[in-house]
Amino acid sequence: MFAGKYPWGTDAWIFRRRKPPFEFQSLIKGWYMSHLMNTYARLPVAFSHGDGSWVTDTEGKVYLDALSGIAVSTLGHNHPDLVAAIATQAGRLLHTSNLYRMPQQEQLADKLAGMAGMDEVFFCNSGCEANEAAIKLSRFYGHQQGIESPAIIVMEKAFHGRTLATLSATGNRKAQAGFEPLVSGFVRVPYNDLEAIRAIAEHNKNVVAVMLEIVQGEGGINIADTDFQRGLRQLCDEKGWLLVCDEVQCGMGRTGTWFGFQHAGIRPDVVTLAKGLGGGVPVGACLAAGKAAGLFKPGNHGSTFGGNPLATTAALTTIEVIERDQLIASALSVGRSIREGLAQALKGVTGMVDIRGQGLMIGIELDRPCGELVTRGLAAGLLINVTADKVVRLLPPLTFSADEGRELVVRLSGLIRDFLAA
Repeated sequence: MFAGKYPWGTDAWIFRRRKPPFEFQSLIKGWYMSHLMNTYARLPVAFSHGDGSWVTDTEGKVYLDALSGIAVSTLGHNHPDLVAAIATQAGRLLHTSNLYRMPQQEQLADKLAGMAGMDEVFFCNSGCEANEAAIKLSRFYGHQQGIESPAIIVMEKAFHGRTLATLSATGNRKAQAGFEPLVSGFVRVPYNDLEAIRAIAEHNKNVVAVMLEIVQGEGGINIADTDFQRGLRQLCDEKGWLLVCDEVQCGMGRTGTWFGFQHAGIRPDVVTLAKGLGGGVPVGACLAAGKAAGLFKPGNHGSTFGGNPLATTAALTTIEVIERDQLIASALSVGRSIREGLAQALKGVTGMVDIRGQGLMIGIELDRPCGELVTRGLAAGLLINVTADKVVRLLPPLTFSADEGRELVVRLSGLIRDFLAA
């Protein structure tokens, strides 16, 4: 019935499963979709449990996880400290709402502000919500300056989220298509191009902020130059603009410092966090400092679930383990070893373009679309991702060991060599 229709064959996992105990709805690419809205091209695998940097699927096959839920599982899987903290908090109190004080929330705000050199923190549930808060804060700041139509400079190839405002700030036309009219008030420039931003400053008097990913994750692991970051900080100071750093993917130690902007020694006015902050529990944050601090008052912004006791306990525990186990230093050294190992293993291979990254945020750019490497990786027991069409993206847990890094190099370099030779 299915012969030749599905590339993984009729004896793949999905065809050996019993029919689910609910009414059969549809079979899309070998996966029972039931009533799920078809918003993801899900791969034909489901995982039952994990341990550290390894996950096991429902058929018992084990995979090396070099993606960590897209930079979310900071401590890997089933970390005993995080599991215990979540279980204990769940047995005490899950949620009360922001109508009341929450000690864990206040502790986490103090911790993050101290780590980032910021003044205040707003908690939400995701990266796009954190960026929504940053966009609202920037516009609110502009109106306080008497600007009726505030504009925010954003970058080509940026990705800030999928809500209407964050989608409008995103530099991906494919993601935006079909959702017009987009939100106005964004001015786009090339990444790492300070002169383009200076040119806009000369004729657009409505600019109030610049929004920047220190490392563009979805855009292909593109890194903001140190001189660009410092020049942008200086220009924002000269113009009275806010510098907003989207650290949703690159923050929380992933690049080898707590936050990507710390490599350049600057301090933004606004920083957004999510993904790795809670080690797998949904939590986001928008941090503000200097002229961006103290703007929001009760009623200006809010979140029902934001910063509840469970989420903030998970985040506090994640930070504690990162500090105790010196995982930031490990991310820097293991990440460097992975990049050097891949460079050596793939040296002279036709089709290789670049290997780049910071810490455990790594991109391997090829000269052709390489999405099929994801399914080849599954077959080889390796979880990877391809973004920007031609870039293999690696986002291992910060707990990734040197031995696991070497194993990753062996498995991935073999996959890439075979793919490019085909």
